Amino acid sequence: MADPLFLSLWFPDFDVDDMLPRALAVLRQFPFSAQQPGITYVALYPVSWNEPTILEQRFRSGISPEEAVQIASDLLHEDYAYLFEAHWDLWTYSDTTGEWALQASQVKFLMHGLEFDDGVFEQEGHLQIDFGLDTPFLQEQVKLTAEAEAKVRANVQKLIEFTGKVETSSGANARLLWSESEENLAQKLIARLQKVQ
Repeated sequence: MADPLFLSLWFPDFDVDDMLPRALAVLRQFPFSAQQPGITYVALYPVSWNEPTILEQRFRSGISPEEAVQIASDLLHEDYAYLFEAHWDLWTYSDTTGEWALQASQVKFLMHGLEFDDGVFEQEGHLQIDFGLDTPFLQEQVKLTAEAEAKVRANVQKLIEFTGKVETSSGANARLLWSESEENLAQKLIARLQKVQ
């Protein structure tokens, strides 16, 4: 069953002055989609997720991480959360055509100020990356042929490379790749790929 997949990052310092440089360091490592490049949406939430946004901007042709961070820098507060949306290209199987194709898949970057939503950063990270459903990394609905296995491995490799780059270049001192059901993605993947052998 499909499960939302997240990467949570914690940093040794995350004061107001640290927030945007940390976010920028993460966004710069992201392998943006060739089909939908750049940051496509920026939103700022005051106090909690239940409050209406104080700023929302969509960008038909995406903007650079530097431009997105600059927009957020005008309203920088410890009790705000900042949402940046982008896309990356993942292999997806089409039931209608029976073909594999690279498709732009949405990823959300959620930056939590230290005082936002009663310190939600303690559980979800200073920066949380929402990859959407784990479907592209498991393709559980697709018969696992050699081609399907290669596409799944390519998607997983992209995820691993990104998390590795983030860990080495962003200054994060803790990270956690997790799913809503708390099932281990690595174990699910191993179980899935063992079925082909």
